[in-house]
Order: sequence, then C-alpha cells, then structure tokens
Amino acid sequence: MKYIRSIITMSCLAAIAATAGAQGYRPGTGITDIMRAGPRLGPPAARAPAAPSAAPVQRSAEYIVALVNSEPITNTDVQSRVTRLIKENPDAERVPRGELTRLVLERLITERAQLQLAKENGIKVDEVAIDQAEQTVARQNEISLVELRRRVAAEGIAQQDFRNDLRDQLLLTRLRDREVESKVKVSDAEADEYLRDQRNQSVKNVALENLNLAQVLVAVPENATDAQVAAAQKKAQDIAQRARSGEDFAKLVRENSDSPDRANGGAIGMRSADRYPSLFVEATQSTAVNGIAGPVRSSAGFHVLKVLAKAQIGSGDATVTQTQVRHILLLNDPKRTTAQAVAQLAEFKRRIQAGTADFASLARDNSQDGSAKQGGDLGWSRPGQFVPEFEEAMDRLSPGQISDPVVSRFGVHLIQVVGRRDSKLSQSEQREAARAALREQRVEEAFTTWVQEVRARAYVEYRDPPQS
Repeated sequence: MKYIRSIITMSCLAAIAATAGAQGYRPGTGITDIMRAGPRLGPPAARAPAAPSAAPVQRSAEYIVALVNSEPITNTDVQSRVTRLIKENPDAERVPRGELTRLVLERLITERAQLQLAKENGIKVDEVAIDQAEQTVARQNEISLVELRRRVAAEGIAQQDFRNDLRDQLLLTRLRDREVESKVKVSDAEADEYLRDQRNQSVKNVALENLNLAQVLVAVPENATDAQVAAAQKKAQDIAQRARSGEDFAKLVRENSDSPDRANGGAIGMRSADRYPSLFVEATQSTAVNGIAGPVRSSAGFHVLKVLAKAQIGSGDATVTQTQVRHILLLNDPKRTTAQAVAQLAEFKRRIQAGTADFASLARDNSQDGSAKQGGDLGWSRPGQFVPEFEEAMDRLSPGQISDPVVSRFGVHLIQVVGRRDSKLSQSEQREAARAALREQRVEEAFTTWVQEVRARAYVEYRDPPQS
C-alpha cells in the first residue's frame, strides 16, 4: 500500500540499502532498486564485539535488544518493522533474514538517536499536524480518510501506531530542515556554472527538465480480483489506443478518468521532473511532446499519460506553470495553540465565502509575515518554491478557491489561488531552478555526514540479538 512506501517504509529501505552497500552486499538482489527511495544514510559505527556465546536459553519474544542513550529498542520493535518491510516490499525478502534484521536494528538505532535530538532541541509535532499528514496520505492514495483507516487496520497496524509513525517522520523532517537544509547555501556563481555544465552535457540532468503531463487514471480497487485488474488494464489500453489514434485527450479524461485532476483535462502542470512520480518520468522519458505513454501500473491503478510539454532548464524555451497565490499566516505562538489557529482561519474562510469579509483585508489585519502589507499576496510562484505542505494544498486549488487551514513548520496558513499561467522562465528564474537542483544534491551529501555524526555521538549498548 502506497502510504507505507511514501511515509514510513521507504525511509527505512533507503537506509537499509545504503547500509547494505557499505557492508558489501552485492547488487542484483533486488535491494538496489530500493536505494533510490530516499535519503541514503551512511554506515553505522562499528558494532561492539559480541560476548562469548553461551548455551542457548529459551526466552520470551519480547526483550531489549539495544539501548540508545538508555532508551530501549525491543525485539518486537525490530520484528514489527521487518515484517512490515517484507510485506510491503517483496524485494526485501531476497536479503537473508538475519542480515535484514540486523540492518533494520541499525536503522532503528539511527532513527532513535535523531528523535532524541529532536526532543532535546524542542521540536514538536502536535495532533493537528498529524491529522493533516493522515489526510495527505489518503489523498495521495486517492481514497477517503475512512478507507485509509480501514486499510491500515486490515494490514494489522493499530491506528495509534500509524499516527506515531507519522509523528516520527514529521519530527525527523523538521529536524533535518533545522540541522541540515537551512545551512546549505548555493551562490549565484555556482548556480550559473551548474547551468553552463548542464548545457554542455550530452546527457541532460532529469532534475533540470520541466514536464507537463496529463493523465487518465483507471482506478483499481484495493484487494481487486484478477478479473477486475484485467478489466481495468483493458480499459486503460483501449483509452491509450484511442488517444494514439487522435481522439481528444481532454475528452477522454473527462469521460474516463478516476483522478481528481480530470476537471483540468488531466493536466498536472509544468514542473520539474523530480516533482513527478518517478514512474511517470521513466514512462515518458523517450516520448515526444503530444505523444502518449502507457498504460503504466501504480498502486492506484493504470495511468495513460500524454506529454503536453517538455523543456530543459537552461534552454531558451524553458517554461513552467506558475501560480499566483496569497495567504494568511498565523505563526506558532505559545499563547495560541495550533488548534486555535486552525479554528480562527476556518472562521476567516467561512466569512470570506459568505461575502462578509475580504481575503486581502483579513490578510492585512491578521497575517504574521511580510506579505500582510500586500494583502497576503506572494506573487507568481514556480513549483518547488514553497514548503511541501503549503505547495501540496496550493496545487489542489483552482483559481479563486480557498484551502482549509494548512499546518506547516512555520505555522498555520489559509491559502487562496488567484491565477495560473504557463510562463517562459527568465534567466534569473532558470538560475533559481538550477540553484534548487544543486542545493538538493548538497543537502543529500550534508545529510549523510550529519546522520553519521548523530549516530557516532549516541551511546549504544547492544544486548541479545533480535530473534524472529
């Protein structure tokens, strides 16, 4: 199920893959594909020498396998993560169980050390932010919140355990933002040099390619029968053939797509390739503009893709879909809880929609950032300019629409999209796109070093090894 892959398991798999590589685990086991999943962590510190073996002792399945700065990790913690990992990612079964268990333990140790550091630094995630994260996971899977919870329960995961996982991932993200991302800088000269290098390369950097794709999604229900999958696949293949024969793609979208973007003719918008699912990028890499790709299979169903536009950052025709947006921001404040800020912004939205208040006026009087003087106007933005929480909500809005209150690391936002346009990138905007791509590379490098340092500083005491 996609929510585990995107929120929980992938971070574990990325770490396992990196650790396996550092330990000399051979490619070709299936775990090499997992290495693309997320941040790659460096190898853990050398393990303490094992104590002399004693006679085997019958014991309970629940016992402490390691202490991280005196905080225990139990055998159940390890085996639960291993079981979930294998269930969601069959490739993990190709790693010997003992090796996989040891790697998962090392990942839990590293994770626990980071969570402790987040606590020491006063980083917190409240229930409202977890609620929002849960809703985002449901939207990403194109299901309702009720259905998400049903599927979580069906996979044997307690609701509170799932929410605790979300909390931990949010804490780790905020810690990374504070300790790593905020400290990585890229100068204008470095961005310009990066652009020049990109222009001179025969093989272009996908991170600097902009794409505008449209899709028809033929959904496949959870626990679908073979007959249902086959029927959905045939429908998608028929749609792809009709599109290749010249039928209007937007009409095919309106009549057949199960995706929320069908109202826009299935168009997702011009954005950098790394902001699209890798499945879409790989499927369309050799597809010309106006060409059709697919159907390709995801956990949501079968996707038929049309390439609306392609442009390489640094070329003269580079374009992007820009959004004119404004917001009202209420900062995190000890005197006002997140729930109170959400309630206040929800009341602002009700008044605006009822016609008894104006968005710009409310922003001028209440927004706690520099945009207040402009009525909350943030101008025309390009994809990737805002933090993910903000941008995910913004992308779901049509011009004129107002979001529900959105919790980010900065506070709580009420967002309104004023307009959208496809615009050719200026030289300075291309520089910013190059800066973002180069900065992301450096953040990954800095993150690897930082995680190694956090792990090295932690006091780890190994107890009895995990056993299934």
